[in-house]
Amino acid sequence: MARIGIFDSGSGGLSVLREIRKILPDERYIYWSDNAHCPYGEKSPQYIIDRARVISDFMLSKGVSAVVVACNTATAAAISTLRAEYSIPFVGMEPAVKPAATGTKSGVVGVLATAGTLKAPKYLDTRGKYGSHIRIEEQVGRGFVELVENLELEGPHAEAVVRSSLEPLLAAGADTIVLGCTHYPFLLPLMKRMAPSGVNFIDPAPAVARRLKDVLSQNGTDLSDSDPGVELYASGSDESLKKLFTLI
Repeated sequence: MARIGIFDSGSGGLSVLREIRKILPDERYIYWSDNAHCPYGEKSPQYIIDRARVISDFMLSKGVSAVVVACNTATAAAISTLRAEYSIPFVGMEPAVKPAATGTKSGVVGVLATAGTLKAPKYLDTRGKYGSHIRIEEQVGRGFVELVENLELEGPHAEAVVRSSLEPLLAAGADTIVLGCTHYPFLLPLMKRMAPSGVNFIDPAPAVARRLKDVLSQNGTDLSDSDPGVELYASGSDESLKKLFTLI
């Protein structure tokens, strides 16, 4: 029986849950939106670690076999601590710089992420390892998280917010853009309309889903549950979480 915990600073991690359920449809999922403390992007690493501990304790009380840290900022700040302090496996997020570096034709890769992710050692190490032969342009997706949390995925205001962070990457010649925050895939339809047809957007969630399946298999976890489904929890109001869940 597999009960899988998934948490994010808000509702963005539902984009990861969507991909996980495609390859592991018969599990029980415990999803936690920490929206009372959202966004994480500007908060200190210690603050995020403390929140991650609280959430992980909740997940353990629900009997999960593994936890997906479906937040790039929380992964960067807290996953090493969580792996050291808890006995269950934790699977995290990482901006997909490696496949972007391999796939770019222009030699310019754009990375859209939170400020916390872009300055984290984990991201900087990845950028240094795979970005030496390409140019990487970075932009904070300012206001993106708030758009998703407010379910404002279309309209003039959403378009203006997305354009302000996306256009500098396009102007720099990026033909491959990495989505470095789990909220951002919900704005992908807007981004695709704004970008030339040859621009490729990379969402790391499918790779995370495959990694989770491998981790569960390696641990001998039975990949089925007698009561499959999704339980949604939030530290604040769960109204937008439930509405966004209907879109996945």
